[in-house]
Amino acid sequence: MTVAMTKPDSDALRLARLIRHLGQVFDVDLNVILWDGTRIPLCERPTSELALKIYDPGVITSVLRAPKLWTAIELLLNGRIRIVNGMFFEFEPRRQDIENKLRGGRWRQIDKRLALGALGPFLFQSRNPAAPKLEFAGTIPDRLEQGRDDKALVQFHYDLSNEFYALFLDPRMVYSCAYFPTWESSLEDAQLAKLDIVCRKLRLEPGDRFLDIGCGWGGLVIHAAQHYGVQAHGVTLSQAQFDFARARIVELGLSDRIKIELKDYRDLTGEYDKIASIGMFEHVGLDNHDAYFAKMYSLLRVRGFLLNHAITRRARRKNFRRKPPEYAAMTRYVFPGSEVDHIGLSLDNLEIHEFDVHDVEGLREHYAKTCRLWAERLYSRRREAEAMIGEVKTHLWLLYLARTAIGFERGATAVFQTLASKRAVGASGLPPTRRHLLEDRTAGSP
Repeated sequence: MTVAMTKPDSDALRLARLIRHLGQVFDVDLNVILWDGTRIPLCERPTSELALKIYDPGVITSVLRAPKLWTAIELLLNGRIRIVNGMFFEFEPRRQDIENKLRGGRWRQIDKRLALGALGPFLFQSRNPAAPKLEFAGTIPDRLEQGRDDKALVQFHYDLSNEFYALFLDPRMVYSCAYFPTWESSLEDAQLAKLDIVCRKLRLEPGDRFLDIGCGWGGLVIHAAQHYGVQAHGVTLSQAQFDFARARIVELGLSDRIKIELKDYRDLTGEYDKIASIGMFEHVGLDNHDAYFAKMYSLLRVRGFLLNHAITRRARRKNFRRKPPEYAAMTRYVFPGSEVDHIGLSLDNLEIHEFDVHDVEGLREHYAKTCRLWAERLYSRRREAEAMIGEVKTHLWLLYLARTAIGFERGATAVFQTLASKRAVGASGLPPTRRHLLEDRTAGSP
């Protein structure tokens, strides 16, 4: 009987020796797992199972040939490098520790000859990807006039499946920043509070013609019809969201008070008393903001209210539209075609388009907590997610949610609710104080 002998991967062995040396230099409680299963701790006495797993030798080749942040991000998002036995929340402080030590000059302790001997053989190897690329495959024009297809861009993100989103969203399927009455509040309570604060800011009243642009799975129009007696109209470009919302409205017996359409907001006509745009504005694109605000103006009655709820970035003195690598990756892999502005630009546009701005509330910390809870929920049900959308794409989503949470926590991104009205001479119709925002109509709501 002949026993087949597996030839050891000499390149992997040399690389493992280098990684052990790097562990002595940087001393971080993290593990590296190579494609052949070799596990190397980056400290003398590891206490964590958290690991960065490299799935093919082409990863090393890719990094050597293009040693920049974009390369690492693409490898992570395409699943050729993955964080295993833990979440990005645990990985990020370790990555920062290594970065700080590099900046502090620890790189001088690296054995250059050992590094050259270990990495040299990879330089001229193939970069063969072990997994298909997951980003949006088409071109993404900035302007509608150039052929921008918002329906395709929206459906790329939202039409994974309703069952997938249900793994981490609340039962109402609200996929935007929650509003936490206390930091100990549950996600379910915080999303209910968000729906209600939107209705209260808009001063919704029985009989109001209420429009929700980008209505998602219908949570806001259902809440507004049930608790405020409005005639609600919601539009979405996602087929999956449309099917879910329509079925839910029929189930609740609200078909006479809510209309849902699979429709572009630009194709809407008529006049509304109140309009909400919650987490939709980011999909419009900076070059289309004039058309967006002009459309909002045309759809509102005089002194009708608009609530614009949108993610922002910090303003910059110049080159605001330049996209850092992580931001650029998210706009191709997760939200293709999306762009966020800064709050000053939103306010400028509202005033330019004949709106009066009445109230601006920053919810950055609320969104940080929302995204963290979403990430933790998805991680706890990751096996179910992998069965639905695949292991690599599940990893991508876990990275996206966790990295987004960290971005809000650090203040790199923010989110604002801005209340404005269609300008007219005279009173706005708002009460003299913000006391009306404390009137919670949802106590005891199912």
